[in-house]
Amino acid sequence: MALELKEITKVVQGVTHIKPTSLTLEQGHFNVLLGETGSGKTSLIKMMAGLDPIASGQILMDGVDVTKLTTQKRKISLVHQFFVNYPHMTVFENIASPLKVAGMAKSEIEGRVQEAADILQLAPMLHRRPHELSGGQQQRCALARAIAKDSQAVFLDEPLANLDYKLREELREMLPELFAGRGAVVVYATSEPEEALLLGGETALMMDGRVAQFGATADLYRAPASLTSAQVFSDPPINYAPVQKQGDRIVMGDVSWAAEGAAAGLADGGYTVAVRPHHILPQPSGGATVALKGRIGVTELSGSESSAHFTFDDHGWVSLAHGAHPYEVGEDHTFYMDAGACFYFAADGSRAA
Repeated sequence: MALELKEITKVVQGVTHIKPTSLTLEQGHFNVLLGETGSGKTSLIKMMAGLDPIASGQILMDGVDVTKLTTQKRKISLVHQFFVNYPHMTVFENIASPLKVAGMAKSEIEGRVQEAADILQLAPMLHRRPHELSGGQQQRCALARAIAKDSQAVFLDEPLANLDYKLREELREMLPELFAGRGAVVVYATSEPEEALLLGGETALMMDGRVAQFGATADLYRAPASLTSAQVFSDPPINYAPVQKQGDRIVMGDVSWAAEGAAAGLADGGYTVAVRPHHILPQPSGGATVALKGRIGVTELSGSESSAHFTFDDHGWVSLAHGAHPYEVGEDHTFYMDAGACFYFAADGSRAA
């Protein structure tokens, strides 16, 4: 089973929302759509689910063209970030609702509902109504409905966005296992790079209505093919600035460092260097030895990490480090960059080293 997109586009009142997109999503992988709000994730999911029409192209499910089929005829399930359950029905009836519509035998319905309820720890709540459940339990009810339906494709549109941190952690760990071995293509949309990494599988990086890169999630993080891909897969935003390769040195304003590793093979000339915030530290450590003096504009302490937004050579950069650091807004502070963790991009944005 595979879900294949062939040059599909979405146009609304003459404005292109989804640029020509081709993508093949296989069963057995947890497929993630990663991008900021407005990048096109939800539009793409709605097109795959048959909720939004496509302007051009084709959508194939298991080799069958479903482009013009309604949502009901596509054998899919869709779970939103909002709790979509029927308020007048019990949990059992909510989970069973698509099975009844499909005309399934009562005994099979009961078996499937019980199996899904057991997997999602809802068995003691089958006779309750949605208003008697917590937010996490309501979302588990929606997930149980998707599992019981045994669909060919399951679309999860930021399903954990409205849950508290603890519930998100619990369900995030559970999700890949829930659909493993069920024979469905699973597509999960998120705006959080960390969530994509935790879910693993395959990721399509989306920006401005197109897929910038697609592949194994860990590979995309370690080896972005373009500056756009690096930007999508970084939170806080990746730091970048123009540099010059001059002989065996990389020069960035008044700062320079040795061109080593892949950077050593670059031809002399102009490039864009990019480095993630956790490779910019408040003190020298390991490979972080390139000194960058900047003025701090904003500081944040989140859990066990400290971030500092600072201006360096007219560029706004971010440092993210473990522990609590005594930054002062408006002060000059020297940060230290790990040159070995830098990416280099050519003028057209493609990866150079």
